[in-house]
Amino acid sequence: MTFTRRRFLKASAAGFGAAVLSFGLTGCSLNDDDDETTKQIPVNFDHGVASGDPLADSLIIWTRITPLENVTSVNVVWQASTDANFTTISHDGETQVSDATDFTLKVDLQGLDANTTYYYRFISNGKTSPTGAGKTLPTDNIEQVKFAVVSCANYPAGYFHVYGEIAKQTDLDAVLHLGDYIYEYGNTGYATEDAAELGRLLPDDNSDEIISLADYRKRYAHYRKDDNLQAAHSHCAFITVWDDHEITNDTWHSGAENHNDGEGEFSERKMHALQAYFEWMPIRNVADKERIYRRFEFGNLVSLHMLDTRVLARDEQVNYADFDLTSSQRQTDFVAAISSPTRALLGNEQLTWLTDGLTTATTQWQVLGQQVLMTKMHLPLEILQLLMNIQVTQANGADPSALLAQANTLFSELAQIKGRVLAGDPTVTSEQRARVETTAPYNLDAWDGYAYEREQILGTAIAAQKNLVVLAGDTHNSWAGQLVTDASNPVSAKAAAGVEFAASSVSSPGLENYLALNTQSNEAVAQIEQVIALLVNDLAYNNLVERGYLTVTFTQQQALAQWHYVSSVKTADYTLLSERQKALSVQAGNPTLQMV
Repeated sequence: MTFTRRRFLKASAAGFGAAVLSFGLTGCSLNDDDDETTKQIPVNFDHGVASGDPLADSLIIWTRITPLENVTSVNVVWQASTDANFTTISHDGETQVSDATDFTLKVDLQGLDANTTYYYRFISNGKTSPTGAGKTLPTDNIEQVKFAVVSCANYPAGYFHVYGEIAKQTDLDAVLHLGDYIYEYGNTGYATEDAAELGRLLPDDNSDEIISLADYRKRYAHYRKDDNLQAAHSHCAFITVWDDHEITNDTWHSGAENHNDGEGEFSERKMHALQAYFEWMPIRNVADKERIYRRFEFGNLVSLHMLDTRVLARDEQVNYADFDLTSSQRQTDFVAAISSPTRALLGNEQLTWLTDGLTTATTQWQVLGQQVLMTKMHLPLEILQLLMNIQVTQANGADPSALLAQANTLFSELAQIKGRVLAGDPTVTSEQRARVETTAPYNLDAWDGYAYEREQILGTAIAAQKNLVVLAGDTHNSWAGQLVTDASNPVSAKAAAGVEFAASSVSSPGLENYLALNTQSNEAVAQIEQVIALLVNDLAYNNLVERGYLTVTFTQQQALAQWHYVSSVKTADYTLLSERQKALSVQAGNPTLQMV
C-alpha cells in the first residue's frame, strides 16, 4: 500500500519520532521499573548524543540506544545541568524507546535560561552516554552571534575531518547544517571509487541504494558511528535542513532524477526518508514533516530563517535538453520558462511566511539558511555548452581530456575579452562582446532555475531596508556573491539586495573532479578561479578544489565570513590549509562584499 500524505500525517500525530517534553526535575529513579521486559538489557550508545533547534527557553537533546539483545523497548533516563559535572541537575526524566522510532529518543527541554550552555546525558540499564552540550538562544541586546555552516557529507567519498574541525571551535552559537547529511547511493554509486581503500565502504546490509524505511535508518546509523560527526554533534547545537540526498538526487515535490522504474512510488520513498530524518536528527517535531521551514531569533542581532527549497513545493527542474540555445527564439523561450511567475521553489505559503518575516523583523541581520545557490551564476553560453559536452562524455565513459584542454583555452580566451570589456577597450568588437555577454545559468537546480521567487525575496529585502545574508551549500565548492535584482524587478532594478556565502562540502567532490583541477598546479587552479570570478558578473570569490566549512560572525556593524579548508579527505592525516583560508565581510547598511 502506498504511504500517502494522509497516512503520513496520521502516523506523525500518533507519534513516530515524537519528542518527550521535559519541564524540570521529576525525581525519577533508575531502579523503580518493575517491567521485566525492559530490565537488565545490555545496551550501548553507539551513535553518540546531539542537541538542536535551540530557542531562548528550550533545547532538543537526542540519542539512540543500541540494545544488544533482541527486544522491542528499552527504558532511558535523561539528565541536564548547567555544569559539565552534573553537580546540580536542572531537568531529568525517564521514558521508554522502542523499535517504532528505531530506538531513537528526542527530549525537548523546557523552561531553560536564555543564552546558557546546558550539558546533558542519558542513562539506560547501567550504561551512561557521552556528555553533550548545547546553548540556548540569547535575548535582548547582544554583541555577537557566530555560526559554523556545513553541508554535503558523503561517507564513502572521504573522511569527515571537517566535522572534527568544527568540534574544535569553542565560540559557536550553533552549527547550521544545510543538507545532504547522508547520501542515498550504494557502494558503487557517486564518489565511491576510493571507499574500499579508505575503509569507508557501506556495510553489507546497507550497501545498495536506499529506498525503504529500514534502508534510510541503517544509513543514518552508519554515518552516526563516525567519531568526527559525533564530536561535532556533542559539542554544539545543530540547526538543520535537508537537501536532496536525504531522499534522492535532484528531488522535487513529486519526483527526483534518481528515482527510477522499479523503485516503487516516489511518495512512499519520500515519506520513509523524512520519517528517518526526524527520528535521527535533533530537530523539533512538527505535525506535517514536509513543513520544515522555521525561524530562530538571536536577540536583537540575527533572525535566522531556515528554508526548504526541496520537498514542500519545488517544481521539477527545467532541462537544457528541452531548448535549442543556438536559436534566439529558443533562448527567449528558455528565459521565459525559468522566470515564469507560476514556477515555485518555496511555494506561496513558505514565500509569504518568509517575506512577512523579513518585512516585520526588528533584528539587525536577516539570514536565510537554505540549500542552493541564490547568486546569479551565469556563464558565457560557449562555456556552458562545452561543459555540457564534457559531462555527456564522462557519463558515457569516454576520455574527456581533449574537451578539458579546450575548456581551459576557452576560459582564458573569454576572460581576456571580458577584462577588455570591463576596462572600456574601444577595440572590442560586437562579436567579441556578444561572446561574453550572451550568458545562461550554470545550474538549473539552484535559484537560477526559479528566478521569479528570488526576485520577490530580493525586492522585499530592498523595500524593507534589511541587511540580507543568504547561506548555501549543495555545490561542494565555496562561493561568495552579490545578490542583485534583475532589470525587471518591480521594486528596484539592478540593485544590490544582499550577499551570499556558500560553504564547501565535508567530503563530496566538487569541480576539481569535473574539470580535472586536482591534476593541476596550485597556480593553475588559482588562475581558473580568478577567471570564473571574472566571467560570472555577481561572483566575488570561489574555491573550486578544497573541502571545508564556513564560519559567519555577526555583530551590529558587520557580517564576517571565513572559509576553512582541510588538506585532504582521502588520507587519515591532514592539516588545515592556512594559505587557502579566505575572509570576506559586509557592513550593515551597505550590501557590498569586501575582502578582508
